Amino acid sequence: MDRPSSRTLRVAGVNAASGLDRTTWTISLERLAAAVADLRADVVALQEVDHRLPRTGGVDQAAVLASACAGTGAPWHHRFAATVLGTPGDPRTFRPAAATHTGEPSYGVALMTRWPVTEWHELRLPPGRARLPVPLPAGSPRRVLWVPDEQRVALAAVLAAPPGRLSVVCTHLSFSPVHALGQLRRLVAWSARLPRPLVLVGDLNLPGALPARLTGWRPLVRAATYPSTRPRLQLDHALGDGAVRATAARAVLVAGSDHRAPVVDLALGG
Repeated sequence: MDRPSSRTLRVAGVNAASGLDRTTWTISLERLAAAVADLRADVVALQEVDHRLPRTGGVDQAAVLASACAGTGAPWHHRFAATVLGTPGDPRTFRPAAATHTGEPSYGVALMTRWPVTEWHELRLPPGRARLPVPLPAGSPRRVLWVPDEQRVALAAVLAAPPGRLSVVCTHLSFSPVHALGQLRRLVAWSARLPRPLVLVGDLNLPGALPARLTGWRPLVRAATYPSTRPRLQLDHALGDGAVRATAARAVLVAGSDHRAPVVDLALGG
């Protein structure tokens, strides 16, 4: 993918799925790193990232991806924010993260960028529960169970980029639409303290135009992102608030992820 012009910057949102390649059902962080680097972005918002978890080799995945994006150039700035400690879904280790502890195996979101970061901010969003139907044999009464959700978090960086200052927020909201809407409202209120212009990037688990209508922010990418092979829904979004506009936007296949990545070239000011 070509680099954006010097007067714009490129932001991408990648659901990393812990490096799981859905075409082979194997972990391939190397393939994911090469694909993310090939986006040639200036800022990458990552969701579903493993941090020193045994299931993916105990590595800091955000650091590996940041190194791949930097290549032979200057090191990239990156930060991981834990949503849960331990391995998601494992009752022996899984628990909500009240804070990020960089030495502890965990799972969450991350931001990485080639530009200096002047401020970092985190917002903890409490987990919810969703009612999901349980399949039973034909003729049996329908059952619905409450399924616990993960802790959620929003991670924000204020960038000192050549085109100008920009706040970027990364998040991955609840799989329950009701809880995702509530979390998005809290995020909007919290983000009022961040400098503008601002861009929110991530897997919001909310379809189409709904996030833009709820936030009042401009959609910067309009493209189906899920599932990646034959996308029918846009669950992955980039929304802008303040003096920011898209000069180019698309949804891109990234390695074996089950989501396409929203990628947008941004012009600031005016």
